[in-house]
Amino acid sequence: MFKFASILFLCDAIAAFVSYLFGQFIRFGQFVGLVGDSSVSALGVVIYMVAVFLSTYFCELYTGDRYMERSEMAARIAVSIMLAFFFLSAVFYAAPEMALGRGLLSLSLMTFGIMQYLIHRTLQGYQKLPHLAQKIMILGTGPLAEVIARAIPLAQHNFVFAGFVKPDSDLTTVPEDHIVGNATQIESLLSESKVSKLIISMTERRGHLPVKNLLTCKLRGVEIIDSPTFYETLTGKLLIEAIHPSWFIYSSGFRVTSFRRACKRALDILLSIVGIILVLPALPVIALLIKVTSPGPILFRQKRVGEAGYEFTLMKFRTMRDNAEEESGPVWAKEDDPRTTNLGCWLRKTRIDEIPQMFNVLKGEMSFIGPRPERPEFVEKLSETIPYYGKRHFVRPGITGWAQIKYRYGASEEDALEKLRYDLYYIKNYSLVLDLMIVLGTIKVVLFRRGGR
Repeated sequence: MFKFASILFLCDAIAAFVSYLFGQFIRFGQFVGLVGDSSVSALGVVIYMVAVFLSTYFCELYTGDRYMERSEMAARIAVSIMLAFFFLSAVFYAAPEMALGRGLLSLSLMTFGIMQYLIHRTLQGYQKLPHLAQKIMILGTGPLAEVIARAIPLAQHNFVFAGFVKPDSDLTTVPEDHIVGNATQIESLLSESKVSKLIISMTERRGHLPVKNLLTCKLRGVEIIDSPTFYETLTGKLLIEAIHPSWFIYSSGFRVTSFRRACKRALDILLSIVGIILVLPALPVIALLIKVTSPGPILFRQKRVGEAGYEFTLMKFRTMRDNAEEESGPVWAKEDDPRTTNLGCWLRKTRIDEIPQMFNVLKGEMSFIGPRPERPEFVEKLSETIPYYGKRHFVRPGITGWAQIKYRYGASEEDALEKLRYDLYYIKNYSLVLDLMIVLGTIKVVLFRRGGR
């Protein structure tokens, strides 16, 4: 799912360095270099490149999940350049020894903006060229096949759907005009349509899978993929309804080793200590505002379910009126929830109410990144209705996570199912790189105030 974004990132890296060289040439009439007696700091150039990458990311220019119009792309790039300019100006003002040189920053950023627009427009068009598309055919005509077919146009990849192949026994719920043949014709169908991927999306495989035909297609170069794996690649989440226990067992993911746990825990301790030190001066101010704007305690404490089903007390700054659930009992938070105070609404939108959870992280009850901890009352109910819901408790819950940056605030069983798809994807594919992506995504969510209730 990250292939197209990776190409954009690589091209932007080249453009960033070239834009610096070009700005240098225009400003000084020569390339003064980065070493020797040059007045240009090599560290300053590195900071310049990092700044343009981060501002590009925050303005969502590394997403390829939808076509972006020229005006929208130009506007996003303009905002990105302005963000980078203000950030770099502040950095170079504070550390003038790292500055690129008078006028060089503006010239380099303007050049980079023009190059970035041309690169992104070109690659976006190139990505959608029909003759470069990978043709995909689906073996199956039931509800599972429908889900996969609907996901294909939403992907960042250049895929073209070539039709459904009907197995001998599968239920037919797809449009008849999209069925291109049956399983006995599969070899000729794939060859004639020049299909590069065949997705196995049969509702019932046992005894009905055309193994010999599929083996022949595989040896001829067609990639054979099961629907859960393909769906995961397309969407960054797991198709829980189509997953059997054996899929988890044979999957290459879900490897949370002792070394990884130790590294993650060490990072959690470091980040929580640094975070607490940084926010310490603001804590009395926040506490005072909560106390004077509504009666009740400053902190809100609530039982949540953590790793291995262990219950712990989660701490947040109070955002609702005291005893908000005294009459209703445990209920989901709603949009514009009347129980939320005026100050609490702002605290939720900015995620400031989550700050006390750094103490939960320091105590080892939570991690910075992981599935959000849920209330025991909801966990008991959701475990009965949603398959594999308890598997999210194999890791420590987090302050933020993959589901939090990819999906809106959860307030129903349907939302819980959708978030579980993302949570299990995170557990399956855990890595430090993925954690870094979630950190950057969380910053963007907080800045744009998305998803809070």
